[in-house]
Amino acid sequence: MGIKTYRPTTSSLRHRTGLTYEELTSSQPFKPLLQPLKKSGGRNSSGRISIRHRGGGHKRAYRIIDFKRNKIDVPGTVATIEYDPNRSAFISLIKYDDGEKRYILTPQKLTVGQTIISADKLVDILPGNAMPLRVIPLGTIIHNIEMKKGKGGQIAKSAGTGAQVLAKEGDYAQIRMPSSEIRKIHLDCRATIGEVSNPNHQNISVGKAGRTRWKGLRPHVRGTAMNPIDHPHGGGEGKAKGGRNPVSPTGQPTKGYKTRRNKRTSQFIVRRRSK
Repeated sequence: MGIKTYRPTTSSLRHRTGLTYEELTSSQPFKPLLQPLKKSGGRNSSGRISIRHRGGGHKRAYRIIDFKRNKIDVPGTVATIEYDPNRSAFISLIKYDDGEKRYILTPQKLTVGQTIISADKLVDILPGNAMPLRVIPLGTIIHNIEMKKGKGGQIAKSAGTGAQVLAKEGDYAQIRMPSSEIRKIHLDCRATIGEVSNPNHQNISVGKAGRTRWKGLRPHVRGTAMNPIDHPHGGGEGKAKGGRNPVSPTGQPTKGYKTRRNKRTSQFIVRRRSK
């Protein structure tokens, strides 16, 4: 998929780029697989803002995606490849031989009319086929990887990402994550062959602030530009550095401060991601 530029009739269009979307085959989603999606504005169940800089944005409908890929041994044909406003990757509508339709994440090189299958045994190593890690050959690039059997894919789901099967030892496979972290995952967990579609997503230049507002993201103000009551970095005469290590608005250290508390799953991390 290519990246297009715009004739600079305004200053915001001069550096703006966008996708050509030549892979997409349908502009209308499959309505039975849509759900309403309510905006939270970054607020939790108490009504307090727990995530800053959220609000506004274009209205969206949620597409129900089959992350579990539990339609075992039923071949399906790719009907359409579509845009999904809720994620960076594209999605594909699969029409199975028994008549059911489901959305899946589109892997690279998947085309309309191609047949895919999800199985418990080894099938062809082709983009879109899903199977347990136990039967996937070493060195294979995979995505939509489960962390718990039957829970559905949780790893490597964003545009252009893919993990690699490095080794199998005992009941676990060692997977190299997109972040370069190496992690143990149980051999009964399922994964899908191939890398996720839309690898050019990371190369897009937004071009103007309004395009970020369409996504529901509001302006991010520096702490040093605030008053002392609003942020620990605020206040001071002139441009002040703050005199302390960088912290969040609530005083929690940032930039290198470790926040991971889940020691129970630390045993599954073989090598931490490199900086």
